This record gives sequence, structure tokens and C-alpha cells, in this order.
Amino acid sequence: MNQGQGQSARDGRSESVEERADRQWQELIQEIRVAQTGVQILFGFLLTVAFTPHFQGLPQVDKVIYIVTVVLGALATGALIGPVSFHRIVSGRRLKPEAVAWASRLTFIGLLLLLATCTSALLLVLRVATHNAIVPYLVAAVLAWYLLCWYVLPLWARVRYTSEEETA
Repeated sequence: MNQGQGQSARDGRSESVEERADRQWQELIQEIRVAQTGVQILFGFLLTVAFTPHFQGLPQVDKVIYIVTVVLGALATGALIGPVSFHRIVSGRRLKPEAVAWASRLTFIGLLLLLATCTSALLLVLRVATHNAIVPYLVAAVLAWYLLCWYVLPLWARVRYTSEEETA
């Protein structure tokens, strides 16, 4: 019995390595669609900011934050669209399990970059809107919330509800 079939027996699914890869690919694509929509809307908005009259009057530090935010948004967009291109290029070459693994990595990186983009954008907006010393604390609180929702809770659930058999 190969390793893929052994895993199928353990997780209660009777699927081949190829069927498992197909299922994982479909699940991953659904997840990517959610993230892509958010990053594309945010990135599109960010691209327009530099062309507004208010932008020229921003202090230099806010312009730097803006540039960092735009670059992070561009990187997040690339990482979250990357799996689609990856799939197109390797499609039909019997590389679905490998495509799933690489797409998963790109998605994880894209989500980290999206986290950084959202945090940076929030910092910029709150700085411009309030000019208040509380801004870094608000941004830190939102960042903590993102980290809790996006990483801490899923990792906790993974550790808490994964048996030793499943990790063997």
C-alpha cells in the first residue's frame, strides 16, 4: 500500500492520491477566491490614492507608509493569483499533488502579505484621519485580532483536535 492510500484509510476517505489532490485543489481554490477578492479590492483602492489631491499634502512618513502598503498589496496579489498560473502551466502533466503543495505555500505567503497590507493600510488611514498618538495601539490591537483569527485559532485547533495517528 502506498503512502497516499495509507493516509486515505486513516482519514476515513477512500480516494486515490489523484482524487485526494483534486479534492484538495478544489478546496484550496475556494479559499483563494475569498482572499483574492479582498486583496484585489484593497490593492485597486490603494492604486488610486496617489492620484488624489490630498495625497500631495501628506507628510513624507505617510507617503512612505503608503508606498510600503502598495508594494505589500502587489506582493499579496501576486502570491494569491500565483496558484492559478501555476496550475495552468503544469496542468495535464500529472503534477496535481505537487501543484496543490506549491499552491498551498503561495496561498499561505499571500495571506501573510495580505495581513501586512491590511495592517499597513490601517496604519496609514488612521494616521491621516486622526493624527492621534493612540493610532499605533489601535493598529496593534487589530493586528492581534487578525493574528488570533487567521493563525492562532486554526493552529490551536490543529494541535488540539489532531490525533497522534494523523500526524504519523
